[in-house]
Amino acid sequence: MSHIPVLLHEALTALCIQRDGLYLDCTFGRGGHSRAILAELGESGRLIGLDRDPSAVAVARNLAQEDPRFEIAHTAFSELEPALDSLAVSRVDGILMDLGVSSPQLDEPERGFSFQADGLLDMRMDPTAGESAADWIARADTDEIANVLWVFGEERFSRRIAKAIVEARKLAPIATTTQLSQIVTNAQPRKDQNKHPATRSFQGIRLYINSELAEVEQGLGAAMNRLKAGGRLAVISFHSLEDRLVKRALRDASRPPKGDPRMPLPDSIAQPKLKLVGKAIKAGHEELRLNPRARSAVLRVAERTEAA
Repeated sequence: MSHIPVLLHEALTALCIQRDGLYLDCTFGRGGHSRAILAELGESGRLIGLDRDPSAVAVARNLAQEDPRFEIAHTAFSELEPALDSLAVSRVDGILMDLGVSSPQLDEPERGFSFQADGLLDMRMDPTAGESAADWIARADTDEIANVLWVFGEERFSRRIAKAIVEARKLAPIATTTQLSQIVTNAQPRKDQNKHPATRSFQGIRLYINSELAEVEQGLGAAMNRLKAGGRLAVISFHSLEDRLVKRALRDASRPPKGDPRMPLPDSIAQPKLKLVGKAIKAGHEELRLNPRARSAVLRVAERTEAA
C-alpha cells in the first residue's frame, strides 16, 4: 500500500499555517504531511523535519535538495529541543506530531513490524540503534515478556503467551514475524473475530522496543516549550494508550498549575501553557474508504497561550 498521510486536511487546518511561518514536522515518515505544509508556505516560510528512521531521513534529504525551505534532522522527536538548538531556532509557529509506525515501515517485511508478511523480527524505528525485538525475546524472562504484553499491548492472555514464547525459544530461536505470530496465535484460548490474534502482542513489543510512550511524553513537553505564543500543536495518535497520554498531557497543560492556596501564584505563572482547540477529530467516511489505516487515528489540537 502506498503511503497516504492521515488526516491531512484536518492537520493543515489545525496548524493555521502562515505563509512566512516556521514549522516543525516531528515525524517526517515519507513526507506526505511535510510536502503539504510546504505547499502552504511562501518563499520566506520554513519547515524542519525530524525522524529517527534512516530510510525516512534519506527521502527527506532528497526533498531538502529540491526545496531550500526544508531541512531534516536525524533524531527522535523527544530530542526536538537539541535539534532546534543545533539549527539556531528558538521557537516555531506550529508543530505536527504523527505518532506510531508509518505505512512504509508496516509494508516492508524486513522491518519486522507486521505479522502480515514473513520478515526478520526487528521492529526498531532506527535499525542502527538499540535492541531488536528478536534479541529482546531471546533474553527476557516470562515475567518481563508478560508485563510488556499486558502494559503496552493490553493483551489479556499476556502470561499464557509469555510462557509459550519462552517454551518455544528452547526449541529454536524466534527470529521471524511468522514464528512469533504463530506462537502467539496458538497460545490464545479464545480468538477475537474482529482482530488478528497477534495484533496486541506485536503492538506491545513494538512500543516497548522503541520506548514510544516515553518518547511521546518527552516530545509533548518539549513541543510545548518551543511553540511561540499563538502557535499550534497538532498530534495524531493511533491507539488508545497514545491517545490517553496525549489527551491527559494537553488537558493538564491547559489548566492553571496547582499551588499552595495560602500562597497564590503570580499571574505570569498561574496561567496555563496551552488552550485546547476544539474536540478530538477522526477521519471521515471518504478518507476511511481510501485509507482503512486511518480508522483508529485521532487528532488533538492545542494552542500556546499568550501568557505562557
